[in-house]
Amino acid sequence: MSEVQADMEEPQSTGKKGKYRRPKPWDHDGIDHWKIEEFTPDHSSGPFLEESSFVTLFPQYREKYLRQVWPTVTKALDAHGISCELNLIEGSMTVKTTRKTFDPFAILKAKELIKLLARSVPVQQATKIMMDDIASDIIKIGNLTRNKERFVKRRQRLIGPNGSTLKAIELLTECYVLVQGNTVSAVGSHKGLKQVRRIVEDCMNNVHPVYNIKILMIKRELSRDDELKSENWDRFLPKFKKKNQKQKKTARKEKKPYTPFPPLPPQSKVDKQLESGEYFLSERGKSKRSVHEKKEAAAQKSARKRQERAKDYIPPPAEKYALRNQDDLFQPPVVLSTDDSFVLHSQLFPTLESQASEEGVRSTRYGGYEEQHSKESEGEGEKFILVQRRKRLPFEQPM
Repeated sequence: MSEVQADMEEPQSTGKKGKYRRPKPWDHDGIDHWKIEEFTPDHSSGPFLEESSFVTLFPQYREKYLRQVWPTVTKALDAHGISCELNLIEGSMTVKTTRKTFDPFAILKAKELIKLLARSVPVQQATKIMMDDIASDIIKIGNLTRNKERFVKRRQRLIGPNGSTLKAIELLTECYVLVQGNTVSAVGSHKGLKQVRRIVEDCMNNVHPVYNIKILMIKRELSRDDELKSENWDRFLPKFKKKNQKQKKTARKEKKPYTPFPPLPPQSKVDKQLESGEYFLSERGKSKRSVHEKKEAAAQKSARKRQERAKDYIPPPAEKYALRNQDDLFQPPVVLSTDDSFVLHSQLFPTLESQASEEGVRSTRYGGYEEQHSKESEGEGEKFILVQRRKRLPFEQPM
């Protein structure tokens, strides 16, 4: 019995599409469907009918380096049947297909190679792009942040102190990463390039790379465990919460009424001279005018200083010290000492007017104070007892 008859006699799968399914003898469980087979000249049907070429410009500071490594680039591309040309006059690199080219995708790989060389990637890393399982990605970060200072800080955060953060990203993603100007160049596997792009974009969006590095480290340890390799890892991965910091409130500027006419340009020095008439004066007239202006300014300044010095001699207004009641002249008695020789009688002499003419009362003024003493007899001698003490008001005349 032939193999075809044996396949037809096998029981077919039931179901809606079961009658259309046939066993595939060339497909079995031992085949790795994700393996990339190497493209050899035997796979090609012959030389290409048309020539394909790509040109890339490079900056001037890369000219010296490219002249040194160009033999290495030519040797790497000759193995795939690609010709290359370095034009130092125009500052460009060109790659073309030849009659020896057998891989149609090699010209696209060569195009990425000269792009990486123009972005300051070393030739040892750039030539790896010609391998089938290696790809490249050039991430543009210049337009992700508007503020220039903020862009520089976040780009430096991606590199880290002494390049430590960039080195950790390379070890975890197994990719070569280079930060140059407004771009980030990466060379490696497709899975690693995807991780590098996510880390770079998150960093430019104010997410520190250390968070993604920590997640990649946990995933690498979980992938080594045979039991947890096929499980969901969400319960092991950290969840970082973004803290909203309070921003300083800036005063809003009031919108000016809309006018279709643009504002007038600022006056130049000649316009101001024409407006004041100084433009038509002679040199002698200009010097006289400047001397006159200086004298006026000096006179105004001296008058202003004279007024400031005269403020100390202006008497205060009388209304400021007007008394509502005559009793406000005296304050309550002040106890100066607890000695027996100072006995205060607050009710003997209520005011100065009623008791000033009586005998046995003596008023003394010294400094800014006024005191009233009453005379009392004690045995054979006499003594004065302090009755009231008050502070003199500024407008009172001295004795």
